Amino acid sequence: MPRTVRDTNLSTRTARRKLKPRAKPYYRGLDHGLHLGYRLSKDAGRWVVRVYLGNENYKLETIGTADDVADADGVAVLSWSQAQEKARQRRTELSREAAGLPIHAGPYTVADATDDYIVWLEHEGRSEQTIKNTRGAFDAHVIPKLGATRADRLTTPQIKGWLSALSKAAPRLRVKAGKKQRYRAVDMTDDEVRRQRQSAANRVFTYLKSALNLAWRSGKVESDKAWRAVSPFRGADASRVRYFLLEECRRLVDACEEDFGELVQGGLQTGARYSELARLGAPDFNPDVGTVAVRKSKNGKPRQVVLTDEGRAFFAGLVKRASNREFLFVRADGEPWKKSWQARPMKAACKAAKIEPAGFHVLRHTWASHAVMNGAPLLVVARNLGHRDTRMVEKHYGHLAPSYLADEIRRAAPRFGMGTATNVAPLRARTPAGAWARGERS
Repeated sequence: MPRTVRDTNLSTRTARRKLKPRAKPYYRGLDHGLHLGYRLSKDAGRWVVRVYLGNENYKLETIGTADDVADADGVAVLSWSQAQEKARQRRTELSREAAGLPIHAGPYTVADATDDYIVWLEHEGRSEQTIKNTRGAFDAHVIPKLGATRADRLTTPQIKGWLSALSKAAPRLRVKAGKKQRYRAVDMTDDEVRRQRQSAANRVFTYLKSALNLAWRSGKVESDKAWRAVSPFRGADASRVRYFLLEECRRLVDACEEDFGELVQGGLQTGARYSELARLGAPDFNPDVGTVAVRKSKNGKPRQVVLTDEGRAFFAGLVKRASNREFLFVRADGEPWKKSWQARPMKAACKAAKIEPAGFHVLRHTWASHAVMNGAPLLVVARNLGHRDTRMVEKHYGHLAPSYLADEIRRAAPRFGMGTATNVAPLRARTPAGAWARGERS
């Protein structure tokens, strides 16, 4: 883990003049593992960059002179914003070098941007699965069509055309390395199939935008206008999220073998992902405050999962039984749960419990869905699941909270003390034309 560095205001000449002389630079954090430093000198200070390369390995370099005396020229003399740009650029170069990739030379292409983004994900501590999925999306859908294009020459129509074609392409089938790519036949006239293909295209577009935005923030591309003007397909991600009823949860646990049943209960009590549960150890459970520490999540950020009293009791018993082993959840043979090992026992348990087949991830949806339906604020649910904000929770579970919304409106909306009485006379029905002549007055 990179050492924590105390931030200092370095953004203005006035702020830098107030710094006390010392040998070490003053630092300001820019990104995870990246700090921009300012080293005092007799005349103008020097900008230095400090990059964390992993395994307690750091790289410290001087990248330019601060504009304390002379005006910034963007080359030798750098302003605060120019120094940030140069620091991020240098971090990318050092990271590529540390990863065994060539430092870029020549025009900066979309393929270069995707390579830099993968390196950035690795240094951000993102999960192996996230990195694998992102790299796979780039290799399959981005590099063949856009990879050779200079990033600064991408156009909005070009990206829109690529996204449209991607949404109409048949889904790829898994094939062995070196074998010809095969595709699954689908009916593109079916509304649900079209939605699924548009949703898949949106995911790839999100990866591409993230890579291009990193290139833009690093100063490799002057403008983000080309892709900022492209919108993803609307309504494509509004898929139905499945969750178990409480009675189904009990039947599912009863139908499991003991070792897998513990894992299923862990998923129901925490809403944690399978990979997160598989890594839990006894020290991760805090019985005093009733939390479980997830040290490494999908987004690379740790979090504390708050448990109910029922969840606290479950983990307390689990810790007692697992006192002599490294992981809380293990199979009957003592092996820790590894990638994809949950699929078959989950399928068997659903069949035995007479429940429609579902993947292990439905346990996470189940925790979140019932929490929302019971009135938990979306932000609280998001934090316990490990999301930075409520967007994903609103997308998947927001429709489950109408009763909570209605209750809160009825509780907090203003009352005007007017009662139900009114002095306004109701309008009399209008007499149709000609009724007077026909004697139809009321």
